[in-house]
Amino acid sequence: MRAIRVASAALLAATTTLTLTATTAFADDGGSDSNITSFGFRVTPSTIAAGGQVTLSVDGCEGDATVTSGVFDDTKITQGQQSATATVFEDAKPGAMYEVTFDCKGEKGTTDLTIATGRPTHHPTSHPTGPTHHGVKAGVGGSFGGLDLHEIALGGALIAGTLGTAYYRTRRRTGNGDS
Repeated sequence: MRAIRVASAALLAATTTLTLTATTAFADDGGSDSNITSFGFRVTPSTIAAGGQVTLSVDGCEGDATVTSGVFDDTKITQGQQSATATVFEDAKPGAMYEVTFDCKGEKGTTDLTIATGRPTHHPTSHPTGPTHHGVKAGVGGSFGGLDLHEIALGGALIAGTLGTAYYRTRRRTGNGDS
């Protein structure tokens, strides 16, 4: 009986280890060399609604930087500045992921920009007679953009661990050591 317990514990530990290391490997960007540059770059926020405004930033570029994407007009960040803003096209497809390319003196790096699902948010404007009140901003309910591989693997590991623990506890004998 002890051998079964030891084997079950070893199997559970191996499954957990493999699950956690596999999710870390899948979370990596694939080791692509296209994002190793001598300058830093980022898009903030990385998920935006169609029609929203993103901030494009570069660090360490010794000249003008050009930022291109299929979801907003080409944007130039002049030398001495670290950021610029761009407006995402209104007809951008919700849930789509667009590649954003930063070019600093011929050296290029890429990152992704995701278009949020759901309705774009409306920001109230002021009127000459005072501010406009539009009620509570309640969000989009329980909808979400989807699960990534890390979340799916973690959920599977939790379910497997729970089932394994339940099986172990229901099958455990409460004897005096006789097997």
